[in-house]
Amino acid sequence: MRKLLLAGLFIWPAALMAQPLHIDLFGGFSNYQGDLQEQRFTTAQSRGAFSAGIRYNITPHIALRSQLSYARIAAHDKYNQQPDLVNRNLSFQTKITELNLLADYSLFSLEERYFTPYVFAGVAVYHYNPFAYDSSGSKVFLKPLSTEGQGLPQYPDRKNYALTQIAIPFGGGIRWRVNDRVVLGYEIGLRKTFNDYLDDVSTTYVDQFTLASEKGLKAIEMAFRGGELKNGAVYPAAGSTRGSAKYKDWYYFSGITVSIALPSKDKGFGGFGGNRGKTACPKVL
Repeated sequence: MRKLLLAGLFIWPAALMAQPLHIDLFGGFSNYQGDLQEQRFTTAQSRGAFSAGIRYNITPHIALRSQLSYARIAAHDKYNQQPDLVNRNLSFQTKITELNLLADYSLFSLEERYFTPYVFAGVAVYHYNPFAYDSSGSKVFLKPLSTEGQGLPQYPDRKNYALTQIAIPFGGGIRWRVNDRVVLGYEIGLRKTFNDYLDDVSTTYVDQFTLASEKGLKAIEMAFRGGELKNGAVYPAAGSTRGSAKYKDWYYFSGITVSIALPSKDKGFGGFGGNRGKTACPKVL
């Protein structure tokens, strides 16, 4: 997370030396796709997401954007429909800090129209750290427990996952020009990750005695929580399905955007000359 903040402090002041620029603000909802969500895209169990950044207009249609985002994602098996998922009784939460660099394409020029659809894509670095609350209400970070044997010598094929990783952000939305300085919009942005442990769930259960000897009883408690339910099941046999590694986890944001053009002496909105609605004086021959 510290590296993300340092990178943002380096990128943004350098870009602020250029014109034309906009300050971009975003506020909305965040969610994820993974082993604790049955549906691919849903607003159920969503949390808040916020970001601030800068946008540099290269042409009336093409721009570069950089944003620093903060969001939370969470899910709980009790909201699933399948009995086996409900009986698993797992849950997780995590904060996500993201720094991205995006290319943005607008179908129409806001110098000529009051609205435009747009799309974007780029690259992002994000930091996360999944946790859950145990039966006593205490916050427990999940990675150190190796709930699926990550990093244990008995499971050499299960490597520890990194908490800072790369994602591919892409999405689109629509913008409305309020005046020559302010634009409102609505945006949906997906993040493709190369990681199946946003929720600390991916493959199969490991042997509970091996896990206890290496990581303690708290690891067993957080690896399978069906025993906390009324008439709950016992810890599953080693090799039983806990999650699915077939698909990597995703996270996504949706919400309202506000773009504010920075003052520019000789530029109109977006820095494209500001000639909309103006007529020039005739030249004196």
